[in-house]
This record gives sequence, structure tokens and C-alpha cells, in this order.
Amino acid sequence: MTERALPKKIAVLMGGPSAERDVSLLTCRGISKALRLLHVDVVDIDVRDKNFQLPEDIDIAFIALHGTFGEDGQVQQLLEERGVAYTGEGVEESRLAFDKIRSKEKFREHEVRTPEWETIEAHQHPGMLPPIVIKAPRQGSTVGVHIVKKAEEVEPAIADAAKYDRELLIEEFVSGRELTVGILGDQALPILEIIPKGGFYDFTNKYPFLNPQAGGGAEHVCPARIDKLKTVEIQELALRAFRALGLRVYGRVDVILSETAEPFVLEVNTIPGMTEASLLPEAAGAAGISYIDLCARVIALSRARMQGACK
Repeated sequence: MTERALPKKIAVLMGGPSAERDVSLLTCRGISKALRLLHVDVVDIDVRDKNFQLPEDIDIAFIALHGTFGEDGQVQQLLEERGVAYTGEGVEESRLAFDKIRSKEKFREHEVRTPEWETIEAHQHPGMLPPIVIKAPRQGSTVGVHIVKKAEEVEPAIADAAKYDRELLIEEFVSGRELTVGILGDQALPILEIIPKGGFYDFTNKYPFLNPQAGGGAEHVCPARIDKLKTVEIQELALRAFRALGLRVYGRVDVILSETAEPFVLEVNTIPGMTEASLLPEAAGAAGISYIDLCARVIALSRARMQGACK
């Protein structure tokens, strides 16, 4: 996208009321800097609730909000009601992708390989036996997610996940390599492998700079050391998962490559992190796409989505 084709004035929505507020603030810092280097008039908007105010003359809102309110269709609905264009997916697509249970239903409908699963109410006991993963289905960044390998760990994990939702997702635990595939429109970016320093890729390992004392972090390998045929298989699976949810703009598909070399889709993130430690910019860089160009492409793909919705 050329500078001439970019919107003249962009509001970057940052912060938000979710548990991922601090990550969003860091994401906004990178996006705002990139857009200013493209000579765009940028206004940073700290969103704390639905009553946030926007300048009347902005051309588009760049949504840099993670987690609830930002990724789940709420802020998208508010922007549509105000007649404001925005980046990323539409209201229904955002809502669907953010809901891990509804996403799993779509994966099954479209024959996208995903771990076996069941749903329970917070007061119920899972039918599936450990090892399992217990998830609050409508949270981001592994908030409310527990890997349970022993029977005595089930009740504490359910109690914690139930802080976030009354309905819980119980998923078969698949041991293997943690991968993620960035998507830009119809393009699957190079596969990135995540090797956590300890445990699984939880909030502490994703964002060690937010809590240095916790000793988190992870090694990233991009492109992942996977043979060409298997790489193509995983990228195609990621694209199928992306399309199964009706997504068109950008995102990141999380995948487990099992010990028997079978890829399983876990979930799709529609507003992935864009911080210094984030995975999407790293994968884009491996494909020769700079951070600045990545931001411009997100805007271009978002405008194409909106134009298509108006036809």
C-alpha cells in the first residue's frame, strides 16, 4: 500500500478493560509508531469502557485491543453503530472466532482437525479423563486455561476457569510441538514454533517483559524446522480453519503438531499481538514483510472487507 492510498487520519484504539490491557498498550505503541512513519495523522485513544470518544474526522479506527471487548465483537458493534470504519473482522466473525466452543463447532463442520472436546457447566465434572485442557471459552491470551494431567487437579482448574465463564470447554490434551501460523488475507505466513522455557505457552511465557521476576519467556523458531510437505499441510490446515470461521482480514492460527506428526488446530486469534515479542510480526518478517508494511496491509485488507460487505 502506498502512502497516498493510506487513510489520512487513523485512531488507534488501545488499552481496553480486559486482562490484556497492558499488552494492548504495548501493541498500540508499535502500531502508532509505524503509522506515523507512513506520515499518517495518528490519534491514540485509551479505551476504558464503551463510552470512549473519537475525533469526528478520523478515516478509520485501528483496533489494537486484545481479549474481551476488543476481539469479541463488542467494540466492532459500537464502531458500526457510530458509522466508523475499523480494522480487522466484522462483528459476527469476531464474536465467532473469540468463542472457543463455537469455533470448535465450525471446525468440526468444515472437517478441520482439532482435538476432541466437550462442554460442561461450571458446576459439572468433565466426562473426559486427564490429560485434558480446561478452558474458559471466551477469554484471550490463555487466560483461564489449565492443562490438567492428574485427577486431583480437575476441581481447582474448573474453579479458576469458572471465574471467567459459566460454560467451560474441556479439550483432549495433545502432546507435541506448539506452532502458530500467521494469516494475511489468503496468505499463510511461515510457520513459527514456540518453545516455552517452562510449562506451556501461557501469559507469563508470552509476555515476560510484563513480569520479569516470573522468569517466563520462550524461544521462537521461524520458519519452523519442518519438512516442506508437512509445512504446506499445516499452512493449508490453518487457512481452512481461518476460512471456516468466515475470516478474511488477518489473524493467527494456533496449532499443535502431535508426536505422530498430525497437526491439530486449537484456535484462531483475530487481533493477535503486535508487541516486540509478538508472533505475527516475527512471522511476517520471515516472509519479508516489515512491521510497517504489515500495518499497512492490515488496513488494506480491512478496507477490502468493508467494501465487500457494502456490495
